[in-house]
Amino acid sequence: MVRLFNLDKNNIGKVKDFAYKVMHLQELVTHVAEYNHPENIRPCVYAMWHENQCACYGLANKNQVNILISNSKDGQVISHVMEKFGFQVCRGSSNRKGAVSGTLKMISKLKEGEAVAIMVDGPRGPLHKVKSGVVMVAREANVPIIPVHWYSDTFNFISVPSWDKMTVPVGPCWLLNLYGEPIYTEGKTDDEIKAELAESLEYLRKIAPEKFKEAKKLKLWKKQNR
Repeated sequence: MVRLFNLDKNNIGKVKDFAYKVMHLQELVTHVAEYNHPENIRPCVYAMWHENQCACYGLANKNQVNILISNSKDGQVISHVMEKFGFQVCRGSSNRKGAVSGTLKMISKLKEGEAVAIMVDGPRGPLHKVKSGVVMVAREANVPIIPVHWYSDTFNFISVPSWDKMTVPVGPCWLLNLYGEPIYTEGKTDDEIKAELAESLEYLRKIAPEKFKEAKKLKLWKKQNR
């Protein structure tokens, strides 16, 4: 995420509280509908590009969704906000020891019947290149991978100037979470799974504008009454 504040031990508490207040205000005017959500498939790994990390907001049963967040100062702020929104948080880091710790936590949560969400080209890219972590976690826990993409055609659904071009709503916004078909690891190589996931995420991106128009015609957001 884009760093907006100078984080140090003297102001990190204030930044946490401010970040949550801003996100809570946004939550009140953010409306998410769903397309093709796979029913009764949990535990699972929700997989998305880093730019769509905020699509986690639209996931159901947030108290059973675990998100991997780094042990950095930025991660402290993000973890605070995610926990306030009801998510579970697994802390890890980009170094080998931290990465192994975070991976083991996610596998444990999956084996307990919960879900995890992974930004598959994070935390620093390369952009839109699926890394091996998502495959390792899904294979070890023997659960499917569910591709996720979110989209809106409203002018205030913006892309921020970060390496991942993260998409966020600013003000009242109606969004659509799109889900791909479950990807199973059994009988496939890691490279085959990564290619299948990348292809599915690209397909969701292509169909998103059309499916968003269909959602508006069906008035899915009114039905949700979120």
